[in-house]
Amino acid sequence: MLFTLSKKMELAMFKTLDDIDANGKRVLLRGDLNVPMRDGAVSDATRIDRLLPTIKELSESGDKVIVLSHFGRPKGAVVAEMSLAPVAAALKAALPELRVTFASDCVGAAAAAVVDAMAPGDVALLENLRFHPGEEANDPDFARALADLGDVYVNDAFSAAHRAHASTQALAGLLPCAAGRNMQAELEALTAALENPQRPVAAIVGGAKVSSKLDVLGHLVDKVDVLVIGGGMANTFLYAQGHEIGASLCEKDLADTARAILAKAATSGCDIILPEDVVVAREFKAGAASETVAADAAPADQMILDFGPASVAVILSRLENCKTLVWNGPLGAFETPPFDAATVAVAKGAAALSASGGLVSVAGGGDTVAALAQAGVSDDFTYISTAGGAFLEWLEGRELPGVAALEA
Repeated sequence: MLFTLSKKMELAMFKTLDDIDANGKRVLLRGDLNVPMRDGAVSDATRIDRLLPTIKELSESGDKVIVLSHFGRPKGAVVAEMSLAPVAAALKAALPELRVTFASDCVGAAAAAVVDAMAPGDVALLENLRFHPGEEANDPDFARALADLGDVYVNDAFSAAHRAHASTQALAGLLPCAAGRNMQAELEALTAALENPQRPVAAIVGGAKVSSKLDVLGHLVDKVDVLVIGGGMANTFLYAQGHEIGASLCEKDLADTARAILAKAATSGCDIILPEDVVVAREFKAGAASETVAADAAPADQMILDFGPASVAVILSRLENCKTLVWNGPLGAFETPPFDAATVAVAKGAAALSASGGLVSVAGGGDTVAALAQAGVSDDFTYISTAGGAFLEWLEGRELPGVAALEA
């Protein structure tokens, strides 16, 4: 995984670790340790790994690093299955050289006792923020209770930046604040991809339903030069153009919306790419018999489940002339072979262009990350975001409260 862009972007709107004097202080570090679990243990430590550079840098400066995070959706109550205690064990294993402790609460006497016992360079993980209703309510009193435990606030949780919660928004207004290295890397990558990109810019947006990505598509047609629409969404656009789509997933009631997006793209100079050939099958299951047909000729009893090889060739040809790529969502039903072929082929092509230095590629979203991992190309993309909702809202052009709080 490449975390550094070839050209560092200017982030003048907010401070980073380079701009704050935190040496020897108590640093409240907001991370996102809402990690997958299996049988009581962390099954995917990616988010822990992303937080380590900031923890280590602060620890080496002699700071007391007090990590804050949510886990699951306990709705303001203590839920034993949503304790961060198992995550604390994984964090300790990832930092064998440091003293890592765990507090049974994130505010009050239990948290204060753990913090008071810390020595410079120590790390403490506090219990699930969402065990308190004040977290999701963005309650100022809860934020002040958190602030009492620290001297400086560092937000390194871009994946939670779309939430206006006490630990992501209100807390930033109570202490000197800065972005951690992961937050900084996310924002540099996103700025490079859409705010100050090298052109031409391409975007690949997939997903089952147009309704879930209307704002994304509407925003991107004004931002990019080439927009590839994949997944089930492509079927709705094909239907809107009068093509036969057989038994495919389709939101027929959004045909007018799809046509409006096509018209807006034409006005703004954005070239929308839809499949010209598709892979169809009568059954949606692994190894199902399939065939490739023209995009306007899906048999009545078959479903469109992937882009065809001619469409893949078109996409790769266009990417060869692009300088920047933003990717959110697979082209087909990638979880079920053989309908992963188009996504894997385009991913490998984009990865090769990125590895050669010709393409800045930024991807995000759970399905996208899984698809790129499945294609074996994660390490060759310029940046892969661990954020889900925050990445999507950024693609929609929304202001993210956690980022805005740092700017303020």
